[in-house]
Amino acid sequence: MLVSATLSNIHRENEVTVSSGESKKKIIIPSKPLGKGSSVTGGELLFLALATCFCNDIYREAARREMEISAVEVIVRGEFGREGEPASNIMYEAKVQSPGSTYDEIASLIRDVDRIAEVHNTLRQSTHISLRIPEPAPTQIY
Repeated sequence: MLVSATLSNIHRENEVTVSSGESKKKIIIPSKPLGKGSSVTGGELLFLALATCFCNDIYREAARREMEISAVEVIVRGEFGREGEPASNIMYEAKVQSPGSTYDEIASLIRDVDRIAEVHNTLRQSTHISLRIPEPAPTQIY
């Protein structure tokens, strides 16, 4: 499934869209107070991606096990150093409430989701990211 994210920033206005396959959604992320860039950092969004992936996968895998989940909380923390340095000390914890499930069943679910969570596994590998700079559009002359 093709996944994409687009951010367009024009002074004091962000337009953010994400899509998975044919499903396209708008996300509201305010611009910085002076209007240049987003008020949310890439690091914050990266950690949110980890939390979101884990949360969604908990529900998916619990359904496969016929476990009822009443609540999920995922907290991701880490550090960013100087400009250009990658994040370090990324750690997360997950709290899962499942009425009728034992601690061992919930812990097993959490461990299994940690093993298969796609965003987590992407970051755990050395994933190649390439840059494409498009050619400028020709100027229209009237």
